[in-house]
Amino acid sequence: MSLKRTKHAVYDIKYHFVWIPKYRKDILTGEIKNRIAQLFKEISRVYEFEIDTMEIMEDHVHIFLSAAPKYGPSKIVEIMKSQSAKVIFKEFPQLKKQLWGGEFWSDGYFVRTVGDKVTAEIIRRYIQYHHNETSTQLKLF
Repeated sequence: MSLKRTKHAVYDIKYHFVWIPKYRKDILTGEIKNRIAQLFKEISRVYEFEIDTMEIMEDHVHIFLSAAPKYGPSKIVEIMKSQSAKVIFKEFPQLKKQLWGGEFWSDGYFVRTVGDKVTAEIIRRYIQYHHNETSTQLKLF
């Protein structure tokens, strides 16, 4: 992952997400696990998210991805969860019995932003001392 560009922005935004199926059921196995991985990749292509790393465990999902600034973390999770759940329930109707509430994914999630080269400490120093040197911004990027 490196700097990306849109019409009006240059960005390097990476998120580490973790979320669970409803009731933290151990249902992310076999065909369901494989289909969810495939769906996340398809959804990412459509929305131009770049998945760096993904791991689907029996009872939770880890995704490390980059997304354009027009998508906030909550929107990314909403897109990934809602679109994958619709397909999974359609293709695996037996899951509706296990997940009696009619939802595949739990409401909550964990998110952390991640930086490669520009750490939190570098940003703090830049903000504190940017008035001392006008070319600092150019050195960061």
